[in-house]
Amino acid sequence: MKLARFACLSSFVIGLFGAGSASAADCEATIGKYMIGQALLAANYVVAAEKAGMKPAEINAALKNIAANSPIEEFWITDSNGRAYLTNTGIDFTFDRDPGKQPQASAFWRLIAGTATVVVQPAQKREIDNRVFKYVAVAGVDKPRIVQVGVSADNLVCK
Repeated sequence: MKLARFACLSSFVIGLFGAGSASAADCEATIGKYMIGQALLAANYVVAAEKAGMKPAEINAALKNIAANSPIEEFWITDSNGRAYLTNTGIDFTFDRDPGKQPQASAFWRLIAGTATVVVQPAQKREIDNRVFKYVAVAGVDKPRIVQVGVSADNLVCK
């Protein structure tokens, strides 16, 4: 996140001197790019952990440790039905494809359907508690699934 902070600050400074323009949207886009990398790492970690025989509780403990020691606050990793069985949150959640039921979370169903490989969402209110989060997710590398990372607005560099 320090690199994202530097990139955003650099963009702002360049904008001050007329060589470009900096905005919260530019900064959030930069953060989104880093979050794609974090989601890809999580997707590959899950495949390796499951192949190594780790149980969901062990993977969840590792995700909790990562979240406690990094800017990523949440991991939501689903099965092919959209049920998040791997998460550091302890919340039982299933992604629904219907935007009428889940206006924010349903956008990620495309990863399971195979119509997208990456979904980057702007920071917005989520269904479960109306907190503002930025979410980025990638498709599973081993099977149809959502591998999502999230950061609350409180912890975004650009607010």
